[in-house]
Amino acid sequence: MSPLNMNFKNIVASILCIMLIASCARNPVTGKRELSFMSEEKEIALGKQSDGGIVKSFGLYQNSEIQKFIEIKGKEMAAVSHRSHLNFDFKVLDSPVVNAFAIPGGYVYFTRGILAHFNNEAEFAGVLGHEIGHVTAKHSVSQMSKQQLMQGLFIGGIVLSEDFRQYADVASQGMGLMFLKFGRDDESQSDKLGVEYSTKVGYDSHNMANFFKTLKRLSGESTIPAFMSTHPDPADRNEKVHELSDEWQDKLNVNTAGLKTNRDSYLRMIDGLTYGEDPQQGFVQNGKFYHPSLKFEFDIPSAWQLQNQPSQVVMSPQDGKALMVMTLASGVSLDKAKSDVIESNKLNVIETAQANVNGLRSVQMTSNQTQAGANGAPAKVIRILTYLIEYGSNIYVFHGMSEDADFNRNFGGFQTTMRSFKILKDPAIINKQSEKIAIITNNAPRTLSAALTKFSIPTDRHEEIAILNGMMLTDMLAKGQLYKSLK
Repeated sequence: MSPLNMNFKNIVASILCIMLIASCARNPVTGKRELSFMSEEKEIALGKQSDGGIVKSFGLYQNSEIQKFIEIKGKEMAAVSHRSHLNFDFKVLDSPVVNAFAIPGGYVYFTRGILAHFNNEAEFAGVLGHEIGHVTAKHSVSQMSKQQLMQGLFIGGIVLSEDFRQYADVASQGMGLMFLKFGRDDESQSDKLGVEYSTKVGYDSHNMANFFKTLKRLSGESTIPAFMSTHPDPADRNEKVHELSDEWQDKLNVNTAGLKTNRDSYLRMIDGLTYGEDPQQGFVQNGKFYHPSLKFEFDIPSAWQLQNQPSQVVMSPQDGKALMVMTLASGVSLDKAKSDVIESNKLNVIETAQANVNGLRSVQMTSNQTQAGANGAPAKVIRILTYLIEYGSNIYVFHGMSEDADFNRNFGGFQTTMRSFKILKDPAIINKQSEKIAIITNNAPRTLSAALTKFSIPTDRHEEIAILNGMMLTDMLAKGQLYKSLK
């Protein structure tokens, strides 16, 4: 080995050592020094930047009472946290998925889906403390710093080792999976902080463990709650939270009888909360996508998956070799919208023509888009079929895209969907409303199952609503007890 190579390796190794030493910061929760490549200013800026994209993707749930509630409770809990100086921000997202999450800088989100599944304020407070804990313990920042270090080591490994270069592609793919979600240690630490913070503001944190039971039952359903996929579940989570609750109640010498649960007030607050998908924002039925608010419909290719987002509708086959996106175009005319689409997407137009789609003025366009290959791979040519359709004061744009070699195979499906776009006129579809949480006062002792039957809930949905109540169907409801149903 030449002296030049030896010196270069020593320089690289020295740089990595300096990076490690210089980038250690003290964790506010543990007090220990740990790897961090992100200053607090950058963390806050990153959170602020990401917040806009999250709100755009999910939309905000418009309920001033609930929004005020989570802001008040969030600020109260943030004040007793390890980073009380942060300007925490709390939002309710208009999504039916059962999830809560936090991003760097103090941005904390609850979906209306998870709010529907809490059965008292104490359950909410435990999860609120858990998410604040992810921020105060800098779990996202730590993950990002580790990822940056791994990228540095990855680059260094390519430089230093011929053997490593042989496995560079495999290693780079593994890094993405390694930091996909919080690890169990982070989850356990956030559980501890959730117990600590919620106890300090006067809630009975034993209820946090009860909510984890609800999540476990949901994970046995056909749709696993997003909370479970982004928050790995330690095996002894329920038992550990009960133990931690006893420890913190003893440590703070609190009168357990005075700890808050606030079941009835919480249930009354969520009375009328939108439950499940809101059809007015668009829904799928019998192979069609309907949007009652905007009054349009179009066909979905058979066996394709559809994701409805506030800003766009995305469709794809199971093999992932094609993609269709429908969204609103900018511009006040078809010609202006067409120019904006070409410019913003850097399209190389092959052909274009005027079209008529079910009586609506339209433009059809075929184009190519060149995408750079990853990790030195050759560039890819993506072929795109675009329809711009003028309807009312809006211009809707469809893009159907695939690699050039697959385009002809998918062209027919693209065109059939785009040309099926038409004005929605069916009053039954236009007036379709979402289900709402209904808070019922039980008027006589009976089982939950009997109460749901009395309320005319179909029996095939009894278990779903039992989970929603955090109860078993055989559990007894006392006279005067509140419970959740649907309306």
